[in-house]
Amino acid sequence: MAVLATLLAGVALAAVAGPAAAANFPAKDSRFHNYAEMVADIKAVEAAKPSIVDVFSIGKSYQGRAIWAAKISDNVATDENEPEILFDALHHAREHMTVEQALYTLHLLADNYASNAQVKNLVNGREVFIVFALNPDGGEYDLTCTGSSHPPYCAWRKHRQPNAGSSAIGTDLNRNYGYRWGCCGGSSGSTSSITYRGPKAWSAPETRVLRDFVNSRVKNGVQQIRAHVTLHTNGQLILWPYGYTKTNIPVDMSVQDHDTFVAMGKRMASLNGYKAEQSSDLYITDGDQIDWMYGAHRVFSFTWELYPPETSTVWGDHYPADEHIAAQTARNRNALLYLIDVGGCPYRAIGLSKTHCGPYNDDLEISRGWGLNPDGTDTAPASGAWARGNPAQTTSGGQVMQIGTATSGRYTLATGLPAGASATAYDLDGRSTVRSQPISLGSNVGHLTFRYYCGHGADSSRSDSFQAYIEAGGVRTRVFRDLGVSLREAGRWTKVSIDLDAWAGKTIRIVFVGTDGAGGSLVELGVDDIRIELP
Repeated sequence: MAVLATLLAGVALAAVAGPAAAANFPAKDSRFHNYAEMVADIKAVEAAKPSIVDVFSIGKSYQGRAIWAAKISDNVATDENEPEILFDALHHAREHMTVEQALYTLHLLADNYASNAQVKNLVNGREVFIVFALNPDGGEYDLTCTGSSHPPYCAWRKHRQPNAGSSAIGTDLNRNYGYRWGCCGGSSGSTSSITYRGPKAWSAPETRVLRDFVNSRVKNGVQQIRAHVTLHTNGQLILWPYGYTKTNIPVDMSVQDHDTFVAMGKRMASLNGYKAEQSSDLYITDGDQIDWMYGAHRVFSFTWELYPPETSTVWGDHYPADEHIAAQTARNRNALLYLIDVGGCPYRAIGLSKTHCGPYNDDLEISRGWGLNPDGTDTAPASGAWARGNPAQTTSGGQVMQIGTATSGRYTLATGLPAGASATAYDLDGRSTVRSQPISLGSNVGHLTFRYYCGHGADSSRSDSFQAYIEAGGVRTRVFRDLGVSLREAGRWTKVSIDLDAWAGKTIRIVFVGTDGAGGSLVELGVDDIRIELP
């Protein structure tokens, strides 16, 4: 991913010559792996290390090539309750060094498992996934231009799907993701551009394959992939979201998450000598992968722009001599191991392990599967029931009832979420229940913590309430309640901490119940930052 001027210069280069011979690197660059050699290598590693390596396809490219992945873990055949780390390579066809870095990562973990204690501990405690070439069609095509100025290289970037109504081929896969797609001048609507975003988000089968794999890693409403690196060339950079905006902390990122990105990015850069910065500091991109990974899934997602450093030509940027492969992939060893380690709970990077690395951590910025009316007995109207979203402030008698800001980020669980100017229009009016997905607790567990508010009018009574329950084995135990009183009380965020020792080793659900039972009284409730902390 060179600077934008070099990218645009590549438009003409890519059209110099059509394909000719079968795809292969020239003899002078024979240490690079073409598609067949890549597949042979990863399958050989699986054959040599079948107890820790499982090779599989996550789907097919436009031209029908398998998009190969490997899982590396100690009990590789079992989907364990362990943090997952994802790497992927070759979004852009001409970025062949990324495949070499992906293969290096596989060998780093598999070949050193028996002899290196650090590697063994990481493999035992993580499930690491590597997608080796997301754009195999483009990668192969890029090795077939015998008439170019640097044969057989085509300087090709996109994938190989034809564009309807145009002779131009291909979409830039890293502008085709569904978060902020086409929003902000960071991609092109022209089919001939090398940053063409496609006719719509997810129009490329390759991005859909990656999307479906990532979506499949959501278990009980929680994304198992905690950290991710997408490998690109070039510039020797480590980039974090967002690409779509120059704002460091926009509304769709929390302060703690931003601090975590910065800490992890700078630490990795200190280990491999790269430069760490926000993606948009390089240039604006929209519809790119790391924005989607974080924006949609809250995965701590980074782009690594590999060797070589920036040059003035596409050939210098993306076609280094193969003599550099060994040194430049090994250069990233410590940064890779750091990412796999700290990526198990990225908040370690800012000292929040106890509060944020326990069995459950929901800041409500994305949907984690809370179920409304799980018993089918709620009486509140839809306008007043629990919902996750960005609340609007409401007032009564000059006091705030529904708080219009979250305790972190922008979303909360609130009753009467779409409230407008009138507090009474979205009053609770009855009973509303919301329940989490199942949460497995270890034998040594800490506290459940959350923040809540309960705002009510002067006509409230003890018939109005906010209550929290722990559900296990079909039995609910009330662990907290706040009852109404006959005076107006403004909503105020308050932190609650509940000992969970009685449920150690069990699978639980968290249940919140709001009741407006005082006949015409005004009740507004909210919850945010629900966590089960480490002991």
